[in-house]
Amino acid sequence: MQSLVEHARTFTEHVAANAKDFERFADGQTPEALFVTCSDSRVVPSLITGARPGQLFELRTAGNIVPPYPGRDRPTGEAATIEYALCVLQVRDIIVCGHSHCGAVGAILRGDDLSAMPAVRHWLERSTDGRTPPDDAGDLPGAVQAHALAQLDTLRGYPAVRERLAEGSLGLHAWYYEVHTGSVSVHRPERGTEFARL
Repeated sequence: MQSLVEHARTFTEHVAANAKDFERFADGQTPEALFVTCSDSRVVPSLITGARPGQLFELRTAGNIVPPYPGRDRPTGEAATIEYALCVLQVRDIIVCGHSHCGAVGAILRGDDLSAMPAVRHWLERSTDGRTPPDDAGDLPGAVQAHALAQLDTLRGYPAVRERLAEGSLGLHAWYYEVHTGSVSVHRPERGTEFARL
């Protein structure tokens, strides 16, 4: 914790040295993409993409799960973030990025007993939406990639996403990041469910 505190304490010096870059943030933000990824501490969107402050609007959840659109009577923070990104910030792309060694998808695959963590259990159950895990329960990379594609399907159920897709003003992308190599693979829709390295 102390190293984080020390960096925060001296961060204003960095900002002062790069004043012009930071002064423009007072006028608002215009991110290029909404980056949906796992809360896992090993996954750092700006490190993976090289994004500078202001380029990515981020949504991080356990297992990079996008819950179904809740409607007006049961709003969620995830739904609010997605709507804001599309309707106010007008992002042009949404990236759902899964990652290797994902504990959430691994727990789904293995059928782990999560009774001691009811919130986690419920969150993961919502993500599977009654779907069964792949036949090969040992294929975690394949399961994570399929999971990212399933989140894109869930996103297509959001009214704002549907509208922007119909206009042709939004791109949806599924990525897979290897935490131990830094390699990024992307889904190629023309190849079915196949992911290919960038």
